[in-house]
Amino acid sequence: MSFTHDSVDCANCKKRFTSVFCRVENDSMDQINDEKICTPYKKGQVIFHEGSRPLGIFCVNRGKIKLVKLGEDGKEQILRLIKPGDLMGYRALLSGDKYSASAIVLEEAGICFIPKDLFMGVLQKDGVLSMEIMKLLSDDLRKAEVSITHFAQKPVRERLAEALLFIKETYGFEADGKTIDLKISREDLANLVGTATETAIRLLSDLKHEGVVALEGKKIEILNLGKLVKIANIED
Repeated sequence: MSFTHDSVDCANCKKRFTSVFCRVENDSMDQINDEKICTPYKKGQVIFHEGSRPLGIFCVNRGKIKLVKLGEDGKEQILRLIKPGDLMGYRALLSGDKYSASAIVLEEAGICFIPKDLFMGVLQKDGVLSMEIMKLLSDDLRKAEVSITHFAQKPVRERLAEALLFIKETYGFEADGKTIDLKISREDLANLVGTATETAIRLLSDLKHEGVVALEGKKIEILNLGKLVKIANIED
């Protein structure tokens, strides 16, 4: 892996206090800050590959990333969308397994790499960080259970609406308060929903004609949030 200097001081990281490191002891944070390696990535670059062995964990400082798994037919399934402040690669590192998915940059990103020995050493001595990682793993399991249920039971139209809401919750809106802050291709949207690209295009067109969304290239504007939530059939 080729690293280019893009260093960020952990103490000044805007996302530190929304990440698992928000309550880490100062000496542990200083150690991480001194030994981490920060790297800029361009759109389309792969941060780590499915099937490779983890050498540490990745903390996202800026940018947007997708975690994708290849099916037997070579088609991508997007498992997660990653935002600044999120960690990547911790499940494989803790379990000793290979990566079950690849991390690919959607928009230019800055990633801090924390080597395995450093992270495991801090994790063993810092009870607060251990608890935060446990919460992460529990949340991952809950989301996986919900996703499996929805794939089995929800029609594609509902899943598409839910995916748009999920992207909005992950990245928010642009300054206009209506346009989702991610330029997403129809193929990526289909891979997030778990359907064919043609189906995603048709259903998006239906939502446009119903006045629920507006489309401009890869930008999606939500015109009627209440109706989109209703279509998604999300239970409280």
